[in-house]
Amino acid sequence: MTCSQPGEPMIGGFATWRNIPITFDQVDTGSATVQVANYLRVSPNTSSSPLAPNIEIGLYAEKTGKTTHTYGPRWSELTTSGGRTQAIKAGVNPTKPDKRNHTYMTVRQDSGNQWDVLYDFNKVGSTTKQLKVLGGNTNRIDVGLEVTGPQYINVPSLANRMQFMTGNKVWQQVATANVAKSVTLPVCSASHKPPNCFTTKLTDNSKFTQWTLSKPRRQAAAAPAAATQSRGGGGLPATFNGVDQQALQACLENDPDNCLGTVPGLSECVATIRICNAAALPSAGEAEDAGADVDVSAADIRARAAAAFDVPGDSVAVEPPVAPAVLKKRSNAADGSGDTAWKVTSTSPTPGLQRTDRRFDGFTARYSAHTGALLEACWGDLCDAS
Repeated sequence: MTCSQPGEPMIGGFATWRNIPITFDQVDTGSATVQVANYLRVSPNTSSSPLAPNIEIGLYAEKTGKTTHTYGPRWSELTTSGGRTQAIKAGVNPTKPDKRNHTYMTVRQDSGNQWDVLYDFNKVGSTTKQLKVLGGNTNRIDVGLEVTGPQYINVPSLANRMQFMTGNKVWQQVATANVAKSVTLPVCSASHKPPNCFTTKLTDNSKFTQWTLSKPRRQAAAAPAAATQSRGGGGLPATFNGVDQQALQACLENDPDNCLGTVPGLSECVATIRICNAAALPSAGEAEDAGADVDVSAADIRARAAAAFDVPGDSVAVEPPVAPAVLKKRSNAADGSGDTAWKVTSTSPTPGLQRTDRRFDGFTARYSAHTGALLEACWGDLCDAS
């Protein structure tokens, strides 16, 4: 990962990379967590601790069985009293490794201390427990790759490009002097061979331009072929909330880190309306679990949740999804309540999905009935957040 302190008040963070194919060995790993996270993390105020409240948005792939895995974006809010995470269902093919460019962003709201989260230039959520932005070296913006179970995983080269928003709403690259790198596996070489090594490169000159990294599985691992698909512009309005949609789709495909400066109307839309990409709007009936058959068992979900939240399996209570036939009789079946998901709860002390030594009082999570993917979760005090 790279850790950057812009040295001035920061009220926005932005990153972009392509949905590359991440592959897993087709072997039984039991209940062990085998996961890849490529993320942007913004810490608005680190004056009291480097582990201060922060916002994380990124791409996550997790091995869920011998031959199955989940893939897609989500965002999280992490605080000193708990956390919560939410899968992102909007965007163009967000759960497909089709090598499309996607954008990840968080921007502080105009009033108060909370932040909005945007994916592909559309708002997908807001924080509830972030701290006031201060001046000086108290803001941090990170971008990086976290791998759990590297011996089972192949991550082809990811090119992360990142910027921050200054207090006067100007997007800038971080000065190289304000960037530090942290790489916890050795560099791949003749003496340090895959799977327990990273390849990394910071393209910087005087400013942070690109952080390129990979985690190969074998010495000459070849990424599966996946053609980049053209977004096109068929069926889109010429403008949407003041944004030139043809220019936006072309920019997302070819030059996403410059879209805020080159696409007419985009910067103004992101700063105000925050729903700017007509092609990435969620459609009716898009929920993955609606009417799905239950393909994962209670034992699978219990084991997965216990491993992810680091609690004993016998402390996890699992409620099965409601049968589709029952859902059809309910007038509010499409209200987003997620009746077709597994609901998992525990009161045991847990670190949540945070990688720290802190423990919080219990968690609640929802998992897809069809794929077993994590849909949303909360732990500690953030389970009480509205």
